[in-house]
Amino acid sequence: MIKKILITQPRPETDKSPYFELARKYSVELDFHPFIRVDGIPSKEFRRQKIEIAQYSAVIFTSRNAIDHFFRICEEMKVSVSQDTKYFCITEAVALYLQKFILYRKRKVFYGADGTNKSMFDVVNKHKENEKFLYPCSENQQDNEIVNWLKSNNCGFATPFMYRTISNDVKEVLDKNEYDIICFFTPSGVKSLFDNCPRFKQNGTRIGAFGSNTSRAIEDAGLTLDIKAPQPQAPSMVAALEQYLAGILKKK
Repeated sequence: MIKKILITQPRPETDKSPYFELARKYSVELDFHPFIRVDGIPSKEFRRQKIEIAQYSAVIFTSRNAIDHFFRICEEMKVSVSQDTKYFCITEAVALYLQKFILYRKRKVFYGADGTNKSMFDVVNKHKENEKFLYPCSENQQDNEIVNWLKSNNCGFATPFMYRTISNDVKEVLDKNEYDIICFFTPSGVKSLFDNCPRFKQNGTRIGAFGSNTSRAIEDAGLTLDIKAPQPQAPSMVAALEQYLAGILKKK
C-alpha cells in the first residue's frame, strides 16, 4: 500500500500541478523537500577557468540550472551569444526552457528523443562537423559519459563549471517520516540522501529517478530502482508515478 511519497524538489507554485491531481486520484500524501540547492559561481571565479564563451559554436544542456547559469554568466561578463549558436538538450522540456532566454524558432535547438544521453548523442552526431562545444555543468559533477563521448568523437569542447550543488539539511524530514516512495531528479539529490543519512537502508522503500544520470547514481549507490522516467509512456515523473500506482491497483 502506497500512502506517503517524498518528492525531493520544491513544492510546485501552483495548485494546478499534476502532482496534486495524482495525490487526489490515488489518495496518497505528497511531501516536497528539496534535497539540494544550487549556488551560482561568481563571474570573477568563472574567469579563472580561462574559457572564452564566444569561441564556442554549440552548447550542451542537461538541466534548467545549466541554462540559467550559462545565460547569467554571459550577462555578467557582457558576452553576446551568437545568433548562430546551436543548442543540444537532454530532453524536450529542457529545450523548451530556452525560450526564457532566446528566440526559440530562430535558433538551432535540438533534443534527444527519449531523455537518454544516447539519444542526445545521436542528434549531436548529425551536426557535430566544425562545431566547438561548451558543456556547462555543476562544479566537479560533469557527466563522464558525455565527456567521454565528446573525446572519443574528437570534438573540440570545454566543460565550464558555472554553479555548484550543495546538499540541504533534510535529516529531520527523513528521521520523522517513513516514505513508501522517494523520487530523485539529480545525482546530487542521491548524494544528499547519503550526506544526510550515511547509513540509509532502502528496507522496502521504492525509489524513483528522473533522467539516466540519476538512475545510474541510484544504482551506483547500491539502491534498487523501481520507477524510472522519462520513458516513452512516462515522459515525466508524475506520469511514471501514475503508471506505477495504477499497476499496484490492478494487482489488487
